[in-house]
Amino acid sequence: MAKLKVPSLQHLSRNWKDNSGSISKDLVRLAKNPPFFNYNRVYSATFDLLHHKQPLNEILFGIKKYEKRETVRNNFLELLPLISDHFEDISPDFVNPVSTRFYSFGKNLPPIPFTPPLVYGVGGQLYFPWFSFWRMNPLKDKNLSLFVTLVSEVLEDDPDFEGIKFEILDFSAASPKDKRFLNVVDTKNIPLLDEIEKIQMLETFTDGFNKAVAVLDSEPKEAPKSEKRESDNYSDDIQPDFFE
Repeated sequence: MAKLKVPSLQHLSRNWKDNSGSISKDLVRLAKNPPFFNYNRVYSATFDLLHHKQPLNEILFGIKKYEKRETVRNNFLELLPLISDHFEDISPDFVNPVSTRFYSFGKNLPPIPFTPPLVYGVGGQLYFPWFSFWRMNPLKDKNLSLFVTLVSEVLEDDPDFEGIKFEILDFSAASPKDKRFLNVVDTKNIPLLDEIEKIQMLETFTDGFNKAVAVLDSEPKEAPKSEKRESDNYSDDIQPDFFE
């Protein structure tokens, strides 16, 4: 039996629809067929680039040597030069890791995790870059406004983030055949939701989430590991970044 965990703020926003039944179907599908990798290695490499000043060519060599899955390897090798180019002219005064925060919404939905990859400072200004690695269909319209609204509330409620500048680094491509490029989105230009609309959207997601939990709980338990397909036996460190 597949188990549904609480998605991150980013994936909650991406999977929001105006119909809770559609949300439920998508969450059930994702719980049963999760992607088989995450971007933790890219986050770690970015920290090495900025904090430890490790040369890009050394990082790329390590990716080529140790990442055996060709599709994943090529994905990482496409992203890291874009990240390096972005920060080349910024020269942060400091780069710090950030611990997980949680966004709470009512008793019917567990606290939603939010894990910023890092923050950095330049000339007294604190920056929070959110990395959006979806190659196609990045957050937009109401889904983007929902994400920015929720994250802005988390940042505003935390004294460690006072005065921080929140940017989205969007690494999507114009089409499946095109290469990725970096689009830096200043979230001040994203319209925020008012309180009523935010609550309505979160209530819709909560309803869809609980419907998905009920569907998965009603299904038979999964087969013992010895009967599962080899392709299902992924270790924890390559599980998807749908759940943070």
